[in-house]
Amino acid sequence: MFHPVPRRSVLQSAAGLGLSFLMPALDLKDAEERGSERAKSLLILWMAGGPSQLETWDQHAGSATGGQTKAIKTTLPGAEIASLYPQVAEQLGELNIIRSLTSKEGDHERGTVYVKTGYRPDPIFTYPAVSAIVAKKLRSEELEIPAHVSLGGGQWPARGGYLGASFDAFRVFNPGRHINNLKSLVDEERQAQRLKSLDVVTSAFARGKQLQVDKTLHQHTIDQALRMMSSEQLKAFEIDSEPAAVRDAYGDSQFGRGCLVARRLLETGVRAIEVTLNGWDSHASNHEGHITQSQMLDPAFATLISELKKRDLLQSTIVLCIGEFGRTPKINPLDGRDHWPNWFSCIVGGGGLAKGLVIGETDPAGTKDATEPVSVNDLFATLLQQLSIDPAEETMTPIGRPIALSDGKPVAKLLG
Repeated sequence: MFHPVPRRSVLQSAAGLGLSFLMPALDLKDAEERGSERAKSLLILWMAGGPSQLETWDQHAGSATGGQTKAIKTTLPGAEIASLYPQVAEQLGELNIIRSLTSKEGDHERGTVYVKTGYRPDPIFTYPAVSAIVAKKLRSEELEIPAHVSLGGGQWPARGGYLGASFDAFRVFNPGRHINNLKSLVDEERQAQRLKSLDVVTSAFARGKQLQVDKTLHQHTIDQALRMMSSEQLKAFEIDSEPAAVRDAYGDSQFGRGCLVARRLLETGVRAIEVTLNGWDSHASNHEGHITQSQMLDPAFATLISELKKRDLLQSTIVLCIGEFGRTPKINPLDGRDHWPNWFSCIVGGGGLAKGLVIGETDPAGTKDATEPVSVNDLFATLLQQLSIDPAEETMTPIGRPIALSDGKPVAKLLG
């Protein structure tokens, strides 16, 4: 299971590839060619609470299941989506829609664990989030800020699991704002004296019990925190220097600011990022709730894709927009939709994946199984393989049990 963790524990993360903050816009064809040669990253837009596929990427306008949703055309050939997303519709030609994701987990926590890790919850140990795997496997010592970052909070953050707490996501609850506890409260001389005194205590404690000390990651945590506190790369978390027009395009919301920070982190070389948009649990007033959510998701998601392409980042960044499950085809008496893991939708693309695909088709009446079912396991195996990480690679867990990074099979048509 995922459990909330103290913010200080995430200062143990380190890895990535250092790149410049302000990369000029390039000719789009040139950007694709150059982007395909760059080290890859994974960016997950996490829709916490389970968005309805029928009010987002798999509308059935005019049917009994479609409710009040209307359809609009997109730049993805032959694909229509909910009319709540006109800006995303303009960017979809760069991406893919999967409408046949399947899961057996209809509970929020269990569903979150499954869709973040690719494994159903296990009482024996915690599986690592796919983003934690990416942070570990695609690491570089040149990055001075965490390689695994979660923006916008959320009840069940991405964890390092059996890979270790050092791969837990560094959590920024209010992205684009000042990050607390990263600046010393005293002057340099006083700080140096404090560190010297701490070293005396640490050395005394370590005498005769170095193994126990190493297990605590105490010194590693201190070293990483100090390196991060003095790094120019921290500017990636700040958006004040961004033009007002850019900030406005993403939207004045926590999620919009998170997407803008995510773009800056990618430019800096952070390899695994999650941006959370809470508020999708729509058991009542489903359509009205999705209108509110779309006003945050539509501008931020669309601007992010547009900027990634212009800045030579889309070919090196896999973008996945997903939640823990979907919503029932049937509208309940409260004008809401309930949990529905049977089939649901996501958008995925970039990072050299194929583009312009619509995978799976669902029944307008909501009574038949979706065609071309894609398990969460298979989706994550696809992402790992595209990132040049072997999904079948086994890791020995702390209890001595070898576990593959993914037990799924890559979806061949998605691989670029």
